[in-house]
Amino acid sequence: MKIKNIVLCGAMALGAISGVNAAEHEIRFDGFPDFDSSLKVILPDFEKQTNIHVDYLMNNHGDHHTKLTTNLATGSGAGDVIVVDVEKIGPFVASGGLVNLSEKYNADQYQSLFAPYAWAQGKGADGGMYGIPVDLGPGVMYYRNDIFEKYGIDAKAAIKDWDSYIAAGEKLKKNNIQLIASAADVAQAIIYTTVPEGEGLYFDKDGKSVVTSERFVKAFTVAKKIRDKGLDGRILAWSNEWYEGFRNGTFATQLSGAWLLGHLNNWIAPETKGKWRVSHLPDGIYGSWGGSFLSIPKQSTKQDDAWALIKYMTTNRDIQLKSFAKIAAFPSNITTYDDPLFQQGVEFLGGQKARLVFAEVAKNIKPVKPAKGDHVARSIILENALMEVLDEGKDIKTALAEAERLIKRRTRSH
Repeated sequence: MKIKNIVLCGAMALGAISGVNAAEHEIRFDGFPDFDSSLKVILPDFEKQTNIHVDYLMNNHGDHHTKLTTNLATGSGAGDVIVVDVEKIGPFVASGGLVNLSEKYNADQYQSLFAPYAWAQGKGADGGMYGIPVDLGPGVMYYRNDIFEKYGIDAKAAIKDWDSYIAAGEKLKKNNIQLIASAADVAQAIIYTTVPEGEGLYFDKDGKSVVTSERFVKAFTVAKKIRDKGLDGRILAWSNEWYEGFRNGTFATQLSGAWLLGHLNNWIAPETKGKWRVSHLPDGIYGSWGGSFLSIPKQSTKQDDAWALIKYMTTNRDIQLKSFAKIAAFPSNITTYDDPLFQQGVEFLGGQKARLVFAEVAKNIKPVKPAKGDHVARSIILENALMEVLDEGKDIKTALAEAERLIKRRTRSH
């Protein structure tokens, strides 16, 4: 756990606040890396403008959300501003522990500034806004350009469809290079990006499970083909082996969100600068891969100051662009997309104008409404059923049918 404090000169703060206890203007921001890199850049100006001091507490992604689940359930221990990953926004909103920002701060007046699909994800069943999108995760494929060139693989041809992606993998395998860290990432890409209109990720508009549908069968089938042909490294994301794979060129592609660029460049594999490029996802699919929201827990006693920080980080065009430049957190604020920054080459990606790729993907993502049971369904599908198919050779339709029964039982849906 890492706690970071940024404090203004006490005398200056007290003078500006004129008699109000300075402690009343201190708030805490709870998040996960690489938000700390971004906050270092943007907070000094915010503090100067507002006289609101911001402490921040960073935990790794999983621990952060586990802690927040407990904080919201018990009504204590959460920061004043919390970061919520897109995968958790549905259940966190449904928990009842977050402030309705539409009701309290008329947040809907800012709706036109944001990507429509992300705005929809931050809403509750009552139509109120509970999480303001702070960054998006346009889905892309990162690939090792040096490896592709060495073995005569054309990136555009490789992403034409899943068969051509697999064919590229077979060429790489002959040279002892894996196509991707884990075949599971391919299944996740298909599940996340081919949602029919009116459906959620795992449930239809009436809350009925859709996990035995063709979308899931296809996702599992393509992933199994990659595993059966020995084209993936069976490497879990966010493991030491994963980091080493990026550094050593163990695998040649990774499907992820725009935000991975910040991690690769800032700490995972800075020494591979210039070797990577990005492309669209294979098979002509567009989709979101991650994304974050800022919310205020009801338990916060500094809600007005918390809202001031959320507004600053999301509605302020320049601040969104600063975060984008620092940690590749793709702006949720669509007024940024005509900025010259998008035309600049990205040094880590060999000078490629990658932000234009991210922007094109972001503009083509369709809204997918989150559901209360998403996190339950996700763990059953991606962590249990998919692994049984990939690791144990379980029949795909059997695994999905069993997963659906479990989802119904765990979410009491019918």
